[in-house]
Amino acid sequence: MSYSDFTVGKVKQLFGIVTIEDKTFFPTIVPVIPSSTLVEVLDETLPLAVALPSEKAKSELIISPILVEVRKYLKRQVSLFSGQDFTVDASVGLSGVCDFLISRSTEQLEIESPVVVLVEAKKADINSGMGQCMAEMVAAQRFNQQAGEPAKPVYGCVSSGLLWRFLKLDGNQMTVDLKDYSLEPLGDLLGKLVWMCGDAGAGVDV
Repeated sequence: MSYSDFTVGKVKQLFGIVTIEDKTFFPTIVPVIPSSTLVEVLDETLPLAVALPSEKAKSELIISPILVEVRKYLKRQVSLFSGQDFTVDASVGLSGVCDFLISRSTEQLEIESPVVVLVEAKKADINSGMGQCMAEMVAAQRFNQQAGEPAKPVYGCVSSGLLWRFLKLDGNQMTVDLKDYSLEPLGDLLGKLVWMCGDAGAGVDV
């Protein structure tokens, strides 16, 4: 069993997770103005990503440039990993590769705690990625605990590139914001990601 094998029900049953749905956990957040570089990149890649049917295309052409922008905005005080193995406890299925993982560490050669944001890319059906993302968040929580980090929330996101659904794991409570935020306005989306990776994530997940 690996992250991709998990459903929401399996995560809740195996790890005692309680879900709270349709409730936002975001405070009022000031938008982050995207750089001209990001705007130019997305102008070029967005139509291509929409035309191509694969998750890989959405991941590389939309999600990756946005997360790189977040890292740049935070003055590279966070590390970004893509397609990295993140096996924490294979005995309970917490093993496999994460699409994107953000750590509040400047170490880029290997994943260090605290892991603050996990992002899973899906073609169109965001619901299909919920169990996988939740399992990765549980793994991140355990990873941080094993490293002696204070107990803080872990954040997650399932994204089609055009739509972004955010989650928060605090203790055994998983809050799922079912609003499904759009790529536009881009500044609002960047603001949320920066908040999770920065001040909010200082207490922690991408």
